[in-house]
Amino acid sequence: MLLSTARITFLGAGSMSEAILRGLTSGPVGNPQQITVLNRSNTTRLQHLQDTYGISIAVEVADRLQAISDADVIVVAFKPKDAIEGLQALISLLKPTQLLISVIAGLSIPTIETILSTSGQPIVRTMPNTSSSIGLGATGISFSKTTTPAQQLLAKEMFASTGIVTEVEEAKLDIITGLSGSGPAYIYYMMEAMIEGGVRGGLTPEAAQQLTVQTVLGAASMIQQTGEAPADLRRKVTSPNGTTQAAIEMLDNHQFAIGVTKAVLRAAERAGELGKTINSEAKANKF
Repeated sequence: MLLSTARITFLGAGSMSEAILRGLTSGPVGNPQQITVLNRSNTTRLQHLQDTYGISIAVEVADRLQAISDADVIVVAFKPKDAIEGLQALISLLKPTQLLISVIAGLSIPTIETILSTSGQPIVRTMPNTSSSIGLGATGISFSKTTTPAQQLLAKEMFASTGIVTEVEEAKLDIITGLSGSGPAYIYYMMEAMIEGGVRGGLTPEAAQQLTVQTVLGAASMIQQTGEAPADLRRKVTSPNGTTQAAIEMLDNHQFAIGVTKAVLRAAERAGELGKTINSEAKANKF
């Protein structure tokens, strides 16, 4: 099955769904006419997605059920707190040939199988990030044993249309959540601080932001284009007793590197906590 002919239904219309939709519909591979989006009740949000990306929406109950029934691929993009209820509603609707793709942080394949009361459904667990919306996403992906090679290829092509895809064993997806899933927020946070520093030094907010954006873009591109390690590039621009060394020493005094490393690990830990909560609730309710 080709990505351009696969019928894809998104359950959930939040920011992550939109990021994937934008990536899918902005290139030559995805086909907006084959994509349907539905959510619980926010028709204004659905209308925005339809107007923006040319996809179909399903509002009425019959249309929602039809969109799920007709799909080759179902993308579940609920909030973690809504995962059990949302998946439980699919139990009587899913066909064993349909590919179920989850973008829900922390939700493991075994937990999905527990909620669905099946171990036969082909399931893909992913962790994309919001940079998928501009084709620069980073997605970690894992597969259940029941996914076919063709389904695996389809899922990889789907997320490759939004950036890079890294296949890992499922146990590694929580750390991918901490690294690249939540990672854009760390960079934005650092950029906020850089802009503030520029403003305090006398620049206009506009100039400080423009310079910060170009600096971050240039630094990332240097690593990508040269293939050099970040540590090596940092050392090259850090002259002894120079301005950069003074700045790095200040960051070290505030445990910058330790803080960022701990942030990645804490986000991964939190993903695991969310998954355990969902799993415990699923077992308690004996789905």
